[in-house]
Amino acid sequence: MAVNLTKCAGCQTCTMACKLDNKTPPGVMWRNVRDVEFGKYPNVKRFFLPVQCMQCLHPSCLEVCPTTATKRRPDGIVFIDYEKCIGCGYCVLACPYEARWLIREIESYYSKVDTDSLGTAASFRENHYKDLVGICTKCDFCMDRIDAGLKASKIVGKDPEATPVCANSCLANAITFGDLEDPSSELSRVIKDRHAFRLHPELGNDPSVYYYW
Repeated sequence: MAVNLTKCAGCQTCTMACKLDNKTPPGVMWRNVRDVEFGKYPNVKRFFLPVQCMQCLHPSCLEVCPTTATKRRPDGIVFIDYEKCIGCGYCVLACPYEARWLIREIESYYSKVDTDSLGTAASFRENHYKDLVGICTKCDFCMDRIDAGLKASKIVGKDPEATPVCANSCLANAITFGDLEDPSSELSRVIKDRHAFRLHPELGNDPSVYYYW
């Protein structure tokens, strides 16, 4: 994934699209856009920085997981096997990008009095939250969507059915998604032509999310 920081307007549409699609509990943001200021008055500048799991080639979260719940697929996607996660939180501490979330208790956007009256959508979310208590969660590049799209002969990064929901929802078209190993892909072209960079490359995680101006 590559993000154009010049285009990003900080609208948080990708944040909300991710929450809705993945049904994450209150306060849990698999993806969010940070408001960054730098410089010294009166020469102060501002930009918006979308952050999420960086899908690292050498994920430090994977190395510390005692149950092998954190895994990395051949295509590079790092995900969590919820059946194996014991909620120890080691991966939360190991991730330098603060991209992991340990669900400690059941929370809701609605009061218990109102939940039943809100119908199946609210009830579904309540049950979903219960399943997540005691385990870690994070962005997985919408791997279920990608897998389903590929089975339907869709093209990753071009067809919405095979592209992460954050990229699909971006109002400014600031997000490019595709195959890093394909030199002819739009993603590879953008990274090369725009001299894209990664956050904290000195840590050795080798993230798969790039940024450019």
